[in-house]
Amino acid sequence: MSNDTTQVNNRSGAAPGGVKDGFKALSQVIGPEQIAKAQQILNTYRSGKKNLEEKVIQNEQWYKLRHWEYLRKQENKDEVEPVSAWLFNSIANKHADAMDNFPAPGFLPREERDKPQAQMLSAVVPVILQQNDFEETYDTEASDKLKEGGGIYGVFWDPGKLGGLGDVSVEPVDVLSVFWEPGVSDIQKSRHFFCVRLEHNEKLVAQYPQLENKLSCDTMGLSQYIHDDTVDNKDKSAVVDWYYKKRKGNRTVLHLVKYVNGEVLFASENEPEKYPNGWYEHGMYPFVFDPLFKIKGSPWGFGYIDVAKSAQQYIDLGGQGILENVLENASPRYFYRGDGSVNEEEFLNRKKKLVHVDGNLGQDSLRPIDTKPLSDTAIVAVSNKVEELKEVTGNRDVSTGGTTSGVTAAAAIAAMQEAGSKLSRDMNKGSWRAFRKVCRMIMELVRQFYTLPRYFRILDQQGAEKFVQFSNAQIRPQHQGYVAGQDMGFRVPEFDIEIVAQKQNPYSKMAQNEMALQFFGRGFFNPQLADQALACLDMMDFDRKQFVVQKISQNGTMYQQMMAMQQQMMAMQARLDRYEGTALAQQMMAANQGGASPPGGLPVTSQAEGFGGLEAMGEHHSTKNARQRAAQSTAPA
Repeated sequence: MSNDTTQVNNRSGAAPGGVKDGFKALSQVIGPEQIAKAQQILNTYRSGKKNLEEKVIQNEQWYKLRHWEYLRKQENKDEVEPVSAWLFNSIANKHADAMDNFPAPGFLPREERDKPQAQMLSAVVPVILQQNDFEETYDTEASDKLKEGGGIYGVFWDPGKLGGLGDVSVEPVDVLSVFWEPGVSDIQKSRHFFCVRLEHNEKLVAQYPQLENKLSCDTMGLSQYIHDDTVDNKDKSAVVDWYYKKRKGNRTVLHLVKYVNGEVLFASENEPEKYPNGWYEHGMYPFVFDPLFKIKGSPWGFGYIDVAKSAQQYIDLGGQGILENVLENASPRYFYRGDGSVNEEEFLNRKKKLVHVDGNLGQDSLRPIDTKPLSDTAIVAVSNKVEELKEVTGNRDVSTGGTTSGVTAAAAIAAMQEAGSKLSRDMNKGSWRAFRKVCRMIMELVRQFYTLPRYFRILDQQGAEKFVQFSNAQIRPQHQGYVAGQDMGFRVPEFDIEIVAQKQNPYSKMAQNEMALQFFGRGFFNPQLADQALACLDMMDFDRKQFVVQKISQNGTMYQQMMAMQQQMMAMQARLDRYEGTALAQQMMAANQGGASPPGGLPVTSQAEGFGGLEAMGEHHSTKNARQRAAQSTAPA
């Protein structure tokens, strides 16, 4: 995981820890004493998180279908161990629901003058996310959330991107690598926050030569997942990113310290001239937690494995008993008398047609061991546990693509899926809330670091490619000048963030297509029915409703304008007919009555002749007034 490590090397022009000479070292805020205190705090945080780490590691084993390592009895290692993937299937379906509702941000201004910048942010931030392969990050976070009870995003500024220009970096963060104050529900309220990772000593010495012969391969006993491969950490050391907050005036300032084995590699507080506003100006820990089922006193939660592993446990234990009974009945065992004269080897070899015996074969030399087949009650009990697991995880058949007989319409299938997926929608809303925080952090990093203009390829509302230039000039704090000699201070443009889903569910798409065809068949797009269609749409709720309302309104307005123009043309033609003795106006009316339609599709049905007859056409009052004024101004004296 790359995080603020790269930033230290690129943003700090000083030596590690900000030390430039021995005199400055004496005035540094962060030194060995502060690092020792920080390590004590980290050890306290690690102790408070021990139970969570054990649960996370165990849940990962359950997800990998390795749960018999917890179910089996040590003295019975040769028992049948069936592994059914009902719980895995529930998690996989919830994960699919999350990816079907992949979020997209939209920025809304809080003031009229910030509208152009809101539009630019709405176009630029999705490009930043795409350049970070955010879909893969969202995939990882959604998986962690379902399995372990939560996911974590890291939102950093990476100066090494784009050839040194720098850009935002959004990455998934492993919960085993971060530590916070026990008892807080919001990490932003934690007094300190630590991110620890293992780095190869050779790499560390290459980056920080002063660490030569100072690394002792201290991994701090970090919890590790149970891997299939052999993971060797003997040549690695634990590098700690220590974040903490301080009050400076009326604002909160975030600072970062990086250390390994008690050696300070970097401290932003030791370089106040370079970091007067702290490490990040937004003053927040650059991590966003996304819990699934929240619990009191923790930013983490619990997931579907915690909810349903009991049912999965008894499904597999019940399956074990059923399969053992099946095997006993399929391959019966025998009582064998010690002085029996049956050749054991030939008897156990099913390919032998003859089995030799010595002397007379008594009925008690070999006797089958009686076994009883299981009753249907055992099968029903296991089936009930399967239904219980599906119910508690919201993994009903209709949610996974199954439908009741006779339902084939895409709209009906989509409606049933929506009705049966309340748990998935609730989970997705939680993910969107976390995603909103991620987008806000991205916006704040853009506000701080986009000092140089850069170009983005975006799509306009018509889907055409555009190349735009963007910088932070218009979203930085703006001085408001002086009024009557009074300094009005600075104004910081603020934006609200609206999250929508980029729906990819095929049934949802088909349902929307069917709805569009129904609107067309009902005449919603006939401009002469615009008022009725808008009244109906006002009582409806569906995706992109505003777009449909806008199109129908535009069609209705255009229709009225076209009708007004046609009536004015006919009035002018009638005037020419009176002076030139022609009848073109009547011919135009007859053509309309015979089926020719003006733009918009509604034929003119008036039987009028000349000026007077036009009043019977039910024209718009503004058109009627304009026509009457034109007639009066052109009438012969």
